[in-house]
Amino acid sequence: MIGILSDSHDNLNAVRLAVRLFRDQNCDLVLHAGDIIAPFAAKELCGCGCPVQAVFGNCDGEKEGLKKAFDGWGAVEEPPLRLKHGGLSIILTHRETGLDRLLRRSSGGVLVFGHTHQPLVERRGPALLVNPGEAGGWLRGKRTAALLDPATLTVEIITL
Repeated sequence: MIGILSDSHDNLNAVRLAVRLFRDQNCDLVLHAGDIIAPFAAKELCGCGCPVQAVFGNCDGEKEGLKKAFDGWGAVEEPPLRLKHGGLSIILTHRETGLDRLLRRSSGGVLVFGHTHQPLVERRGPALLVNPGEAGGWLRGKRTAALLDPATLTVEIITL
């Protein structure tokens, strides 16, 4: 199982709920699609018990501090981040701009993004698009994350 979140915006309570969800679901990878904000919030993600891969969002200004916070148990990089997990191709980015270009260059797999604060699970050709919504809940008042089953490519949006 892969845990997915985005736009946590320093909401420590929401991050802790997501971490608990991901641990309870035995996730072997967690993806964060940007806007973690501060290193203290990033450190909470190390409680997932599995590697965390993240990208910077438009509100992640303290990039060096975030990189240090991930050191040893995960990584945060500039988007888009391309990775493989158990044979599954994943592209992780923050903004929805450029999705069509990324889709044209991909041969399927999963494209994870955030920024809009709205959950989305949609097939576009051979690719699966996933936006877990906003983990922080500051903008829309609803804290969400997603669980992706890499074997079946099914996604469940979970309210935290």
